[in-house]
Amino acid sequence: MSLASGEGARTALEEAGFPVTVLDPANKEDLKRLIDGPFEVAFICLHGRNGEDGTLQGFLEVMGLPYIGSGVWASALAMNKAKAKMFYASHGIPTPPSVTLGNMEECHAEEMVAEFGERCVVKPVGEGSALGVSIVKGADAVREAVRQVLEQGNEALVEPCIAGRELTVAVLGNADPRALPVIEIVPQGEFYDYDSKYAPGGSKHLCPAPLTEAETEKVQALAVRAHCALECEGVSRSDFILDDEGNCWILETNTIPGMTGTSLLPDAARAAGISFAELCKMLVGYALERARK
Repeated sequence: MSLASGEGARTALEEAGFPVTVLDPANKEDLKRLIDGPFEVAFICLHGRNGEDGTLQGFLEVMGLPYIGSGVWASALAMNKAKAKMFYASHGIPTPPSVTLGNMEECHAEEMVAEFGERCVVKPVGEGSALGVSIVKGADAVREAVRQVLEQGNEALVEPCIAGRELTVAVLGNADPRALPVIEIVPQGEFYDYDSKYAPGGSKHLCPAPLTEAETEKVQALAVRAHCALECEGVSRSDFILDDEGNCWILETNTIPGMTGTSLLPDAARAAGISFAELCKMLVGYALERARK
């Protein structure tokens, strides 16, 4: 889906008046063109490992080329869901309790079910786009889901499945970030999985979310706090669950939100009166602002 985001961003950037060259770093010739330049800003649209986890960001730092989004540290931290949870907790941002397992660790599934409840979420620690995420019931299912995640060479994170409304909040800015309108996600499946994210009709986006003023302000404040806690810059998008008791739980923060026709960030921007082209222009501005500092 990185290619789809790239195409969406290209159209919006050209509409904003920028000359655009589309490059795929997986292609050696494109990578050489990137190195040879000259370019003024890299508009990153790569999701997941190697594109959103600080790898490409570090490469661009070595080149001295400004780029949109967060720096190496924040990109790597946000991609690691287990470590991000530690920073959420230290900054007073409620996040579900969890257990992280590596390949050499025994999966005490019965203990996790006893602590978290029958329904658990199992996910890779370092993936994006909901890849490898599953909601399972019972110790045997937890054990099997963990095994499948670890087969892919990733750490596995297990946390309780909290019932509630799925919300997401995008944040824009560097030193003085601001939250965009809250979106409520209504997936057509059991949860906001890969198909719900990217397939047309996979989910409904209610924006602004039908929340009370107090609920809206609460989740927006938490999103800004998460942006700052992880030292994000330019843009981030944090996902939350609002449970039936009114508690708001952060699940994760994305540092390169999607830019496709079904993506959440452009939807939130439009609700704030910001066109897709204006949004992309703002992101370029944040990148150049950070580079000047």
